[in-house]
Amino acid sequence: MVAATERSTHASPALSRKELFLRACRCQPVPRVPVWMMRQAGRYLPEYREIREKHSFLEVCKTPELAVEVSLQPYRRLSVDAVIVFSDILILAEAMGMALEINEAGPQLPEPIRTAEQVKALREFDPEQGTRFLMDTVRALCRTLGADVPVLGFSAAPWTLACYMVEGATREDFASARCFLREQPQVFRVLLEKIARATAEYLRAQVAAGAAAVQLFDTWAGELSLSDYVNFALPPTRWIVEALAKTAVPVILYTKASNHLMTEIARTKASVLSVDWRVPLRELRATLGPGVAIQGNVDPAILLGSPGEVRRAARDAVCQLALRGHILNLGHGVLPGTPVENARVFVETGQSTVLRAGDSNAAVSQEQRP
Repeated sequence: MVAATERSTHASPALSRKELFLRACRCQPVPRVPVWMMRQAGRYLPEYREIREKHSFLEVCKTPELAVEVSLQPYRRLSVDAVIVFSDILILAEAMGMALEINEAGPQLPEPIRTAEQVKALREFDPEQGTRFLMDTVRALCRTLGADVPVLGFSAAPWTLACYMVEGATREDFASARCFLREQPQVFRVLLEKIARATAEYLRAQVAAGAAAVQLFDTWAGELSLSDYVNFALPPTRWIVEALAKTAVPVILYTKASNHLMTEIARTKASVLSVDWRVPLRELRATLGPGVAIQGNVDPAILLGSPGEVRRAARDAVCQLALRGHILNLGHGVLPGTPVENARVFVETGQSTVLRAGDSNAAVSQEQRP
């Protein structure tokens, strides 16, 4: 066994951040894990709060200069390995014809979908026209960051977007959506299919604008039983992944509270499965095999604790997958009260943790060595 030498917290001299990220997505050998965080641009950063004091959330999303600035803040502050475009998953619902409001109470769709007529009225749109502001933001980020840093696009998966469209807001269990699914299954399938077609075009436009990878957020997949996931959520999600295959960019699929669904989620053929803290990473690797990359999965609440706890959690996640197809991330988004220093510790620990040769259970990092 050979002990690791001290490792820089930046990309290897032989690999740019973008190359490192894409190699991890493809389960190719990497010298260290790439690290970024969901909701890495947000209220825990004082510079973000300064902007939000002057501009509404939707104004930031729809003004490329502001969205670029907010997207870049965690890259400047924390040196993360990927920059995700600042936007919101409900932008797509608005582009499809729904009224959208976002305030301190959260997102609101004042006229939720409950009938076949409302589903039929949802419109198809050209992303370069209806959401040009987002594509302009992606292009500007790519120009600013150059060829060495990956820019990530994203959208909601069909089931999760449908949940918001039917409920009109975030709910504890999305009971209305699940009731709609059971009482009007054919109408609900049409809704999912329309969302899937719009999502594929929306993500293809982000890739054309320069996104190196895209993430589908199916945050509420865990609310479904296995049979309902297979019959309703899986087909349109898999269709999107297949529709994006020609772009050759990795597709990351995030799900929450979905351990009971993981075998079926893998059938989407997403390049990377992003999971929450409830999923043991080592066991998931054994289940999925070596061909599917995994993203995650530190509990974001840990970042509210001590720096030592953050270091231990980040190292443990890295060790569980032994650099095999792993992107270190949180199991959900950064919490608003997270100390910036703890976010920095999480990123730096992941970037500097190096496994000892031949041992997936031991690691050394800059912080551990004298």
